[in-house]
Amino acid sequence: MIDLKLVREQLESLTQRLKTRGYQLDTASIQSLEQNRRDTLQKQEKLQMRRNQLAKAIAESKKAGNDSTDLMHEAADISKAVKLAEQESKDVDEQLTTLLRDVPNLPHASVPHGDSEQDNVVVRSIGEPTRFDFPIKDHESLCEQNNEIDCPTAAKLAGSRFTVLKGDVSRLHRALSQWMMDVHTQQHDYLEMNVPVLASPKTLYGTGQLPKFREDLFVTNDERELMLIPTAEVQLVNCVADQIIDEARLPLAYCAHSLCFRKEAGSYGKDTKGIFRVHQFEKVELVRIVEPEQSYDALETITNHAENILKALALPYRVVSLCTGDLGFAAAKTYDIEVWIPSQNTYREISSCSNTEDFQTRRTKTRYKNAQKKSVLLHALNGSGVAVGRLLIAVLENYQQEDGTVLIPDVIRPYMGNSERILG
Repeated sequence: MIDLKLVREQLESLTQRLKTRGYQLDTASIQSLEQNRRDTLQKQEKLQMRRNQLAKAIAESKKAGNDSTDLMHEAADISKAVKLAEQESKDVDEQLTTLLRDVPNLPHASVPHGDSEQDNVVVRSIGEPTRFDFPIKDHESLCEQNNEIDCPTAAKLAGSRFTVLKGDVSRLHRALSQWMMDVHTQQHDYLEMNVPVLASPKTLYGTGQLPKFREDLFVTNDERELMLIPTAEVQLVNCVADQIIDEARLPLAYCAHSLCFRKEAGSYGKDTKGIFRVHQFEKVELVRIVEPEQSYDALETITNHAENILKALALPYRVVSLCTGDLGFAAAKTYDIEVWIPSQNTYREISSCSNTEDFQTRRTKTRYKNAQKKSVLLHALNGSGVAVGRLLIAVLENYQQEDGTVLIPDVIRPYMGNSERILG
């Protein structure tokens, strides 16, 4: 959620910044609510002043032995009016909060302006796209001999956009997950977390999934209205909700390997082949909670940590800075990491690393005390480190051989019983 102080003090500038990401702020409603708030505050001040005058008059009247009944009746009426005015002020604040909860984050000044993904800017490309001297297969075709990616069975079990992995492909999927967690915890110093895949509405509100993206969530019929998480970011960021963090503990760095669930609303007809876009998938998630002055250095750090996964696997990739029109709801700046997918002859997203600044921590009330002992909102960053299913696709397709086998990258072989290849 954006800072209410900014809304009140820099409304015109804020409106222009939001326009760059295609969002039209309802300034008329904000100005109307702000006028109501000011009027209510003035009413409160006058009532409180009159209440103070009456308290003094009552004391003097009683001291003089006079009848204070009328003054006391007026004082009682004034007290009721003050409570009503306070409630009116609270109602206005709640209306402002309700209005602002659907407003996206403000883009950072370094974010390129643009309307769609076509305007994203390539920051760097690492490695050359993999080329083959034989006809290549996509990941699903590579696995069809032993039916090791079984979408028909998954459809029978749960419906479309689910998958069953079998045999060596399932083992490789598990190996990639474990290896990534080892890299991030042992080389990048993240604290490993194992988090629930169900979250409360309050938790999902904290990271910005609710109320705006409810249609993309799987909701249970539990009386608490628990929902399946779309990413472990939800839980990792909320682990420090409603806390004042000791400065000596900063920065906080958490990682988790979890199941993720998304309805993929609005993606009908996209990436229906194989396991690229499914309702249930696994992801290694990275979250950093840092002091505001450190957050853009932290964005480079978390992006580099995700890149290191692809570098270690010698997979070609590029880093893209998302333009204002393609930013996610909570992000102030985002780098997408796109890996080369040979069968599609293009780069596809495998990680998204974002600085949300204090957008999420304002919702979660995550703070620390600075050197001046002032309570300050921290900044929250998140990144995929990386999506397991998409990494599996990239490994299968980039390491495929002419005989239909797939070489196992050197760093993964210890996790695969030192096997050199699969699908033979």
